[in-house]
Amino acid sequence: MSFFKKFFTKKKEEDLSEGLQKTKEGIFGKISKAVAGKSTVDISFLDELEGILIQSDVGLDTTIKIIDRLEKKVAEDKYLNTNELNSILKKVITDLLSENNTENLQDFEFDTNNHPHVVLVVGVNGTGKTTTVGKLAYQFTQREHKVVLGAADTFRAAAVDQLKIWSERASCDFYDKGMNSDPAAVAYETTQHAINTDADLVLIDTAGRLHTKSYLMKELTKIKNSISKKLPGAPHEVMLVLDATTGQNAIEQAKQFTEATEVTCLALTKLDGSAKGGVVIGISDQFKIPIKYIGVGEGIDHLQVFNKEAFVESLFGNSKL
Repeated sequence: MSFFKKFFTKKKEEDLSEGLQKTKEGIFGKISKAVAGKSTVDISFLDELEGILIQSDVGLDTTIKIIDRLEKKVAEDKYLNTNELNSILKKVITDLLSENNTENLQDFEFDTNNHPHVVLVVGVNGTGKTTTVGKLAYQFTQREHKVVLGAADTFRAAAVDQLKIWSERASCDFYDKGMNSDPAAVAYETTQHAINTDADLVLIDTAGRLHTKSYLMKELTKIKNSISKKLPGAPHEVMLVLDATTGQNAIEQAKQFTEATEVTCLALTKLDGSAKGGVVIGISDQFKIPIKYIGVGEGIDHLQVFNKEAFVESLFGNSKL
């Protein structure tokens, strides 16, 4: 491995570790206190662990699954000391994440067989959706891909302006039709523009819609159909962006969006600002939708591809169980 590759790999690991610091302190600080002085995993510890995981927004169903599997592993491995709990819990959670359809991406990539590859980005207001689009564009232009950003959030002037600024930061193409134009028309024409300019990747930013507003959710179908009319088979991905700081509300959003449209992948933002990183585990377990990206900081390079092993290793790596 070259010096520069080692450097960037180490930096990515450090960014992930720092980004998950609040979750590590929230979960593992409490777990270490719960297990202190115990020589075995007993009922009182399991009850306390259940409460800790639920407070960390892992979710009730997933928490019960973790507790059940921990009990079985403890029985198999004849758990006797506190030092072993770290590795046992790590294996239980890693195995759980492995049941998802998530592939461990080593770097930012997309299916180059689709040309252009079209990604429709959805989510509610405030999740960091437009910022995620901008950071993705930057990551891919850094890899010498030709990227087009489509401003299909036509309800807020600030959204169009923000996306344009990101296109300039990422040095990529930008397409919009101005305020109050039909979002489906913007998506259609953005796709046409990408075809005409021989772009590799299209990222279409949609309006931040409340998952409780059915008419807004139905509009997603119209946008998808308009893209497909221009480019059969597209969009190739529908990415739902969720704010990890909202905990269980993120899970409810995922539920509503997956019922309204075919979500193919997830991006979880703001993990650095939350002690509720357990929501990643819960969402992965409940929806079985691949998690592709996680946000671990505000910097343009603080969006990372999601790697199950790296995520769990970072959660447990500096714990003091």
